[in-house]
Amino acid sequence: MIETMKRTDEALQNARTANLADDDGDSERRREIKALIRRLVVAVVFTVPVFVFAMFGMWLRTFVPMGVIDFMTNPWVQLALITPVMFYSGWPIHRTGWLALVHRSPEMNSLVALGTAASYGYSLAVTAVPELLPAMAREPYYESVGTIISLMLVGQLLEARARLGTGESIRALIGLKPRTARVVRDGTEVAIDAEKVKPGDIVVIRPGEKLPVDGVVVAGVSSVDESMITGESMPVTKHEGDTVTGATINTTGAFRYRVTRVGSDTVLAQIIDLVRTAQTSKAPIQRLADKISGFFVPGVIIVAIWTFAIWWLIGPAPRGVHGLVSAVAVLVIACPCALGIATPLSVTISTGKAARFGVLFRSAEALQNTRRIDTVVMDKTGTITRGKPELTDVVMLDPADGPSGRHGDAKRQEKENHILRIVASAESLSEHPLAQAIMEAAKQRNLDIGQPSSFQATAGSGLSAQVEGRRILVGNEAFITGSGVIFTASEVLDRLADEGKTPVVVAVDGAAVAVLAVADMVKPDSAKAIAELKQRGLNIVMLTGDNQTTSKAVGGQVGVDRVIAGVRPEHKAERIVDLRNEGRMVAMVGDGINDAPALAAADIGFAIGTGTDVAIESADVTLVSGSLMGVVSSVDLSRAAMRNISQNLGFAFGYNALGIPVAAGALYPIWHVMLNPMIAGAAMAFSSLSVVLNANRLRAFDPNAVKPRRVRFKRHERHVELDAQSPQEGDPSPAESLPAEPDSVQTTQARSVSSVGASSDAPAKYGQSTKGTTMDMDMNNGNKVKDPVCGMTIDPESAAGSQEHNGRTYYFCSAGCAENFAKDPAKYAD
Repeated sequence: MIETMKRTDEALQNARTANLADDDGDSERRREIKALIRRLVVAVVFTVPVFVFAMFGMWLRTFVPMGVIDFMTNPWVQLALITPVMFYSGWPIHRTGWLALVHRSPEMNSLVALGTAASYGYSLAVTAVPELLPAMAREPYYESVGTIISLMLVGQLLEARARLGTGESIRALIGLKPRTARVVRDGTEVAIDAEKVKPGDIVVIRPGEKLPVDGVVVAGVSSVDESMITGESMPVTKHEGDTVTGATINTTGAFRYRVTRVGSDTVLAQIIDLVRTAQTSKAPIQRLADKISGFFVPGVIIVAIWTFAIWWLIGPAPRGVHGLVSAVAVLVIACPCALGIATPLSVTISTGKAARFGVLFRSAEALQNTRRIDTVVMDKTGTITRGKPELTDVVMLDPADGPSGRHGDAKRQEKENHILRIVASAESLSEHPLAQAIMEAAKQRNLDIGQPSSFQATAGSGLSAQVEGRRILVGNEAFITGSGVIFTASEVLDRLADEGKTPVVVAVDGAAVAVLAVADMVKPDSAKAIAELKQRGLNIVMLTGDNQTTSKAVGGQVGVDRVIAGVRPEHKAERIVDLRNEGRMVAMVGDGINDAPALAAADIGFAIGTGTDVAIESADVTLVSGSLMGVVSSVDLSRAAMRNISQNLGFAFGYNALGIPVAAGALYPIWHVMLNPMIAGAAMAFSSLSVVLNANRLRAFDPNAVKPRRVRFKRHERHVELDAQSPQEGDPSPAESLPAEPDSVQTTQARSVSSVGASSDAPAKYGQSTKGTTMDMDMNNGNKVKDPVCGMTIDPESAAGSQEHNGRTYYFCSAGCAENFAKDPAKYAD
């Protein structure tokens, strides 16, 4: 007994330690954001006056005294202002960029570091020793230094904010567990800490209470809301011998159950593990700018060196000065000011525009990858449907007219209202969702709802009540016939059930008079959204824990290509992985806790904003309005944004492609024309202006004006795993779980919870974690990884060392980086 309590306390302490680790991770990110803000503020404050007077000094003469203009354009004043920007604000950029060059792995920061150093160094020479340079080449470029660094810091700040809060979904899941549990000890009910519940304990559950752990019912009958586990909106009636799951909610009735699983063995714990594994197993996307930079930076350096060498060897006198001026002009015009804003500016405008249409992208990675999805997997309850039961049919069973009835409209409406009123009155003391749906329908018709003089409910079957002196029975067919009522309209029940509805029979004074149907209705625009997605070339799959009949009926209404029914939450992520292993780029759309692992495991996760916080935190995109049309808008906006970014990169590199040869002196032999650094800086500024104007075209994006364009996708061979354990006996194979033919329905039986594991080395969507990346844009090509300390791209096989932290292996380029990581892993780990 004492040993068991020790183990329980130890497990509780481990859980608290894990929570503290998550908090520390967020705290570190908040400190990073504060540091970036400080550096950005310094950069903006000192750069703006230099930029304004350097670029617009001629136009300011009308408004500003010449003494002020002369002072602000003085090179020494500009040097004093830009030096803090160069060495304080730009320190992270220079540190990463120069280390990348040293390690022969140039990337985005290398371009910025090289360009700003060239501009700053040349400007310093112009300021300190202008007589060494030709008179025509004595213009400083301090404003370029400040502008580039400021824009890069803005991009890094946006990315850092996107990384904040990745641990919120884990904490939200942990928060689902109740704090206390009522158990039977020595024949007496006692309230204890839920963490101290042991297997074999008898737990007492009353109406409205949340179940602390998993178990099996030993006494009593009740309806349990399992929507956060199965996604099924209707409560499930639990009898003796049925299993129950921790964190689900008891609705009506009371029961007792024997605890079978606690701690990490519970279904909720398995879901938490799956979410944590999926969130930490995503890879950074390959940024086009990084790929180009890998060739561009060495090329620019080589061109600059050869420019100086050629001028020194065959150029006119003074050869050294002309060679130096031309080489610096090459570096200045190649300085990636436009490249620095080509992507973040379009991303900022796109995400801001998306927010106006109720679509919230979690990061730039989500915006970029959304255009690549070719398969959209949707949950049913709360995603395609409203997630709330509603009264859909009132079928009168008039013995004279038959089941369909031939009354006039007015007379039929009067009879329906009468039946609905007395049934709502009978149900007024019930808390069952069916009862709530019936009462809501009666209220909408402005019917006068009373209260029964007597009321008796039979859990999972129906109720009996006295209303206005009449005996009212409401329940399923077995309950009605078991009460001695003759019922001969079973075909009505079958028809309604085939339509995905839940029928209940109404009997008044021993005679069946009507059948009421309740269903979770499809959202008004679900079918339209699915049709729009199919027009864009996407395949639609519905993945739900609901039964096959209901799922098939809903799928038929909205036109999905494929229905996979009866899937437990711990297996939803596996179905996503199966689809991805078919070579698909998969998006998952869901709203509940049960969807969180699948949202995190998909290439792109869409969370319905009206759903749970856990689903929203696990997803890459949040649809605030809850409408599936948001998925359509996301795809359209992602495609438009990526086209815009490609155009921006074309502008950024286009000016370089034209300007670098001119800066090197290619036109001098023909027209004796040289591109001095001042003109190079102007060309660089004009390329930035082109990028800004082009990016702002995204502000005119209107999702209602987009013409659907069908895109043909290529399948990608890949192998992704979530479960490191071998399949259990009876587990369906991927082929069994996912039928190859469209328009089919598959019911997947739930497997043992113990078969769901979380592999610490499970491959991610593309390789490593996407959530938690920064804008240093490392080049993760092939099997290369990033040193978490210095940001260098290295080959794991040639790494100087490696360390394990939180189930993940980190590789280092040098012993120094490994030593720094060992001192404070939380500072560098994603």
